[in-house]
Amino acid sequence: MGEFNEKKTTCGTVCLKYLLFTYNCCFWLAGLAVMAVGIWTLALKSDYISLLASGTYLATAYILVVAGTVVMVTGVLGCCATFKERRNLLRLYFILLLLIFLLEIIAGILAYAYYQQLNTELKENLKDTMTKRYHQPGHEAVTSAVDQLQQEFHCCGSNNSQDWRDSEWIRSQEAGGRVVPDSCCKTVVALCGQRDHASNIYKVEGGCITKLETFIQEHLRVIGAVGIGIACVQVFGMIFTCCLYRSLKLEHY
Repeated sequence: MGEFNEKKTTCGTVCLKYLLFTYNCCFWLAGLAVMAVGIWTLALKSDYISLLASGTYLATAYILVVAGTVVMVTGVLGCCATFKERRNLLRLYFILLLLIFLLEIIAGILAYAYYQQLNTELKENLKDTMTKRYHQPGHEAVTSAVDQLQQEFHCCGSNNSQDWRDSEWIRSQEAGGRVVPDSCCKTVVALCGQRDHASNIYKVEGGCITKLETFIQEHLRVIGAVGIGIACVQVFGMIFTCCLYRSLKLEHY
């Protein structure tokens, strides 16, 4: 009877080992995906970060990069712990899983919270940012972002093209008689911003605030979904780890 129980326990342990190994392979790939989403956000979708008053959008992307990197390292550690049957490595693996779980939950919550407050933030700050920092010394990133925003989304000003009347640069001699920046023009040429007719600039297409809000919200949804989704998958990893640890402990005794 004792021999039967020992074989049964061993069989269960082997099954758990292969389950955990399969999970770790998937987990490593998931970590790669998480890190890729974070890098994608920072490298390709961060052009307009200088227009945002809050650093939450940037913080969520950095959290995903860190979490993805740790996931990949943890996945390798999990495979080693599984096949070497080292309980101390399994403990470390569980702690790292828990840490990553918390990081990704935080990223998801931050993305969701910022999603809710984005409209208010843009309404309060975007116009001031565009009119007070555009073409001002030390704010080259804002100037570049505004020009790209207006050209990419075919818009002019925060709410409409009239917003540029309050611009410190437009009212200065440096503007060269422009009433809007050249990036408001449908066809950008030097000094095209001197004429604000609807045939020349994006006047009837609306302001940039709604289009920027939609753009950022779409990427916040991706960040939040990836963070929360991977965190849910990790729950299974923690369960498998606890079961294998308990099984090894019983066999040891």
